[in-house]
Amino acid sequence: MALAVELRVVIAKLSRRLREQAQAGDLTSAQKSALLRLERDGPATVSALARAESVRPQSMGATVALLEQAGLVSGSADPTDGRQTVISLTALCRKRLKETRAAREDWLFRAMQAKLAPADLAQLTAGVAVLERLADL
Repeated sequence: MALAVELRVVIAKLSRRLREQAQAGDLTSAQKSALLRLERDGPATVSALARAESVRPQSMGATVALLEQAGLVSGSADPTDGRQTVISLTALCRKRLKETRAAREDWLFRAMQAKLAPADLAQLTAGVAVLERLADL
């Protein structure tokens, strides 16, 4: 149990440090989650996004409206049901996501190079494989 507690604390601390490296502007966690869902699953209606994120369609509608105002998503008519709008990431959003990830990865790479000995890096490599198995449960 102690290992589980230590692992949770360390992962949370590392996650905070990574988030500090590249802020996504003033986006809320709901907005970030919606953007990542669209990136992972592709274009979707507000209703489908709401179901996937377990929120009310009205809440997701407000979230999408703010993202649209920021130029991060755009809507187009659903080809199978013109009454609905399909929400997609904009090129600007994809660029920002890419830049944010690159900044985080750069920080992590530099931190690993500065703070870890070659033997530590070898252990970390093996540890990543173990964490991947754990995450895939």
